[in-house]
Amino acid sequence: MKLIILDRDGVINYDSDAFIKTPDEWKPIPGSLEAIAHLTQMGYRVVVAANQSGIGRGLMDMAALNAINDRMWKAACQAGGRIDAMFFCPHACADKCDCRKPATGMFKEIAQRFGLELDGVPAIGDSLRDMQAAATVGALPVLVLTGKGEKTKAEGGLPENTLIFSDLAAAVNALAK
Repeated sequence: MKLIILDRDGVINYDSDAFIKTPDEWKPIPGSLEAIAHLTQMGYRVVVAANQSGIGRGLMDMAALNAINDRMWKAACQAGGRIDAMFFCPHACADKCDCRKPATGMFKEIAQRFGLELDGVPAIGDSLRDMQAAATVGALPVLVLTGKGEKTKAEGGLPENTLIFSDLAAAVNALAK
């Protein structure tokens, strides 16, 4: 089975410093839904793993998160793609949980649910914490320059095997080769 792990905000959809709190605030980055469709056509199982501290901060509830994710799933389907699973951490940074990236709890849960090791599995994100979580579990860290990606690249400190692409579509096109 081919598996790929995607962060949500800043990778699939535009990010916001004020958080994505409603389905209307969820706006796909151009080419991202088509990239998910391309992954689906290539036989990848597409999994989203996202920190969603807006829940822990009281900015939204589970119903709002579910409605946002439902919009994302439907948009991916309409583009010909499929998102096989959504994993998220609802905690704020201060909670010191083991699921909030850069901790690896979500990644370990993905490995367990899909019954595989994550060695070499592409994990695409836009933040240092995405790259750190991926590298810690042996996944392939892939930074996109959308969302916080440009700032993340400029700040440095990326795991040494991190691949860098302009956006999700460019990363997926590279995987297709």
